Amino acid sequence: MYTIIDIETTGNGIKGNRITEISIFKYDGHEVVDEFTSLVNPECAIPAFITGLTGIDDDMVRNAPLLEELIPQIVEITKDTIFVAHSVNFDYNVIKNEFKLLGHDFSRKKLCTVRLSRKLLPGYNSYSLGKLTAALGIPLTDRHRARGDAHATVLLFHKLLRAEHSDTVFKQFLNSKSQEATLPPGLPKEEYLKLPTTAGVYYFKDSKGKIIYIGKAKNIKKRVLGHFYDKKTKQITLCAETASLDFEETGNELIALLKESAEIKHHYPKYNSAQKRSIQQYGIFKYEDRNGIIHLAFNKIKMTPNPVAICYSPTEARQYLETLCSTFELCPKYCHLQENVAVCSHYKIKQCIGICSDLEMVQEYNQRVEDALQSIKEVEATLVIRTNGRNTDENGFVIIRENNYAGYGFAPTDVAIEQIEDLELFITPQKNTLETQRIVESYLRKNPDSAVSI
Repeated sequence: MYTIIDIETTGNGIKGNRITEISIFKYDGHEVVDEFTSLVNPECAIPAFITGLTGIDDDMVRNAPLLEELIPQIVEITKDTIFVAHSVNFDYNVIKNEFKLLGHDFSRKKLCTVRLSRKLLPGYNSYSLGKLTAALGIPLTDRHRARGDAHATVLLFHKLLRAEHSDTVFKQFLNSKSQEATLPPGLPKEEYLKLPTTAGVYYFKDSKGKIIYIGKAKNIKKRVLGHFYDKKTKQITLCAETASLDFEETGNELIALLKESAEIKHHYPKYNSAQKRSIQQYGIFKYEDRNGIIHLAFNKIKMTPNPVAICYSPTEARQYLETLCSTFELCPKYCHLQENVAVCSHYKIKQCIGICSDLEMVQEYNQRVEDALQSIKEVEATLVIRTNGRNTDENGFVIIRENNYAGYGFAPTDVAIEQIEDLELFITPQKNTLETQRIVESYLRKNPDSAVSI
């Protein structure tokens, strides 16, 4: 038994969406055996553009029942049925979320008539309900009203049940392990199955082949699946537009991060926002107080003249100072890891010899601060970061020239690398940007033994 459902909403994203109309047809595979249709009072204003699309305005729903009043009828008609809708994840997730807000659970098996149509009725230019039903000669009246759309979906579903190979396809789609109900409506399952479980960069593309999102992952297939499960409005909108996937293996997360950054700046995908924002830098600096004690601290770069090091978040700056503090037995108080304390009592750093409690000479403490600062200056200007390759026959590498990111590459394991020129044949040159600088510097601070001077 199936219940074929369509809803109209206020259009405020999945979690902000409120149902304004719902229509349910109970269908036994041959004929409609029950029907339930009702306007719903969303208890909020309906935006003008939604009214323009559906014709449903505030006056129409003012005296309509609240969803809470309709829950018993919805539960009863959908009990022990398979939930069917065109782009099922939208309707299903809105209803499930609305029920949850009202303290009720809603769980049904699902079938998507978009995905079923792509599988059983291939070759159409568009699988939107309006264009597909027109191409198939299925009547569709009252477009963008719940009952009109739901009734057209019933007629489409009737045709799908009788299509060639429908028994096999329906069993496959209803198999919980098939992930068919999770995948975006416009994405063939083969596109997901081709993804590897290795590190790399992945691409979401729309129906025209345009890249709309770029990401990186340690496990490409697992990360992409995470997008499909994510119920945030942005992720649902992204997945709804996705028609194909692509990827490039990198063998390791560092090169994946660097390649992702370069690809985003090259393609500028509409759903990537993080790397479109300007990066806020933070400078580590020193100053001497009235007692002659040298302090280390950090602030936004524009407030930091002559920084001794640059970080890219307050957390990274604090971690950098914690490392210096621990390594050179400095005082958390005078590294500004603790404020407004008479003597330091840092939960993690216990190496302070006693400058904050007058147990150490100022000159001795300041010398260790200078040693810490000198260690920053002594970082090699030209480095090779060694990483895993894409397979066992190669090694990955990232080159830093004169403290600037120069590119990455993969060299066969049987090639002897004695000087940096030996890598020139294998390098993919890249631009040094604030983002790549942040990636490389953060990686080196966490993995100091990964870099070698050649």
